[in-house]
Amino acid sequence: MANSKSAEKRIRQTKTRTAENRVVKTRVKKCRKALNSALEGKDKAAAGTAYGELSSAADRAVKKGVIHRNSASRLKRIYAARIAAI
Repeated sequence: MANSKSAEKRIRQTKTRTAENRVVKTRVKKCRKALNSALEGKDKAAAGTAYGELSSAADRAVKKGVIHRNSASRLKRIYAARIAAI
C-alpha cells in the first residue's frame, strides 16, 4: 500500500504503462506464432508476409521502448535465415 500521494501516482502510472506494453508485446508474439505456422507449412509467400508483419511489430516495440533493439534485430535475423532455408 502506498504511503504518499506520489507513490499512489506511481502505482497508477505503472498500471497504465504495463497495460500498454502488454499490448505491444502480445502483438509481437502473435506475429511470431503466425510466422512459425507459415514456416511449418513450408509456404514461402505466406512466410514472407508474416515476416514483414513481425519486422514491423518488432520495430514498433523498439520505438516504444518495450523491447531492446538488439532483441528485435536478433528476432529478424533468426526468422530471415529460417525463411531463406525454405
